[in-house]
Amino acid sequence: MSAPRDPKDEAAWGERTRAIHAGEAPDPETGASAPNIVMSSTFTVDEPMSFSINDMAEEPPFIYSRWSNPTVRQLEEKLAAMEGAEAAACFASGMAASAALLLSRLSGGDHLVMADVNYPGTAELARETLPRFGVAVSRVDASDPAKVAAAIRPDTKLVWIETPSNPILRLADIAAIAEIAHRAGAELAVDSTFATPIATRPIAFGADWVVHSLTKYIGGHGDALGGALIGKREAVARVAADAGVHQGGTLSPFNAWLILRGAATLPIRMKAHAETALEVARFLEGHPRVGRVLYPGLPSHPQHALAKRQMANFSGMIAFQADDAPALAERMMKRLKVIHYAVSLGHHRSLIYWIGTEAINASTYGLEGEALEAYRAYAGEGVFRLSVGLEDAADLIRDLDAVL
Repeated sequence: MSAPRDPKDEAAWGERTRAIHAGEAPDPETGASAPNIVMSSTFTVDEPMSFSINDMAEEPPFIYSRWSNPTVRQLEEKLAAMEGAEAAACFASGMAASAALLLSRLSGGDHLVMADVNYPGTAELARETLPRFGVAVSRVDASDPAKVAAAIRPDTKLVWIETPSNPILRLADIAAIAEIAHRAGAELAVDSTFATPIATRPIAFGADWVVHSLTKYIGGHGDALGGALIGKREAVARVAADAGVHQGGTLSPFNAWLILRGAATLPIRMKAHAETALEVARFLEGHPRVGRVLYPGLPSHPQHALAKRQMANFSGMIAFQADDAPALAERMMKRLKVIHYAVSLGHHRSLIYWIGTEAINASTYGLEGEALEAYRAYAGEGVFRLSVGLEDAADLIRDLDAVL
């Protein structure tokens, strides 16, 4: 049996060691090295307990898996260690984690400042749902901290950014925006799904909250939905209790086990994703039928300097414009042999999808005037969002070259 660990051990470990060992330990009964999957929905107790989680002690025993579960807790401890945070709470999807934070921290009369380009589900929740409950929402180009500052009001409670943003890979300066939010007495939440803890740890730049879709890079294999909310222990516990009991977006222990397995290899996978993405991005940038290529690791990215300052890894996401894009998308569906024409991202398999500007703006963003022009400055009439997997770069390049 391994020796017991001091809590300070994990903080001193390197990135790869934390990814493998944080939150985990051999089973004390069997000595099993790999984490167990505890699928029980309920647990026996040996003393009287309240029926409501609101009346529980600060660290109650396991009682019901919608409130807490041993396998899920292991994942939560690992994610907190990887982000350099106090605590994490896991949910059934990245969208469930986002909704948990927004619905638990905001009330009628509060004001939210949100980046005007981000994951569509979050964007639509802020644009369509929150105002129905009396939450005022201002959407701004978060790549310009001055615009974030100008949107702040006395009733602003939360600022929400996503960096790099989905789908155009526009960045936001976390440290600058954290200072703006805190000066106004507001909190900053960062959706860091594209970056992962390997590229960026937002809390180190001053963020209060970090959101991840675990379905993407952290799970990494395209076989498990999950989401996480990461931050200070007391605040995370309050949101987890409210969302877990009243919203019910609980992560399955089996999915938690799959994501634990994926997280262990995240550092070495992200290194490979970034190395291959840079090769593919350079190929695309030199192709005569490809217009603009957006990849934070390219010097041509308009925020490359910020990327170098804020990202230790440029991740595996590329957006690019191309000639006759709708016809090209049809050719991709029929002729790609290695890359899958499919939604989602961050998997070991490469995935590509066409995202037209007019369509996504009508369905999701609702941008007008200067904001729409700022989006078009990146996306033109639309972009192909390419999630570069773990295949050989030469095979991906050959696959793309055959359809371009």
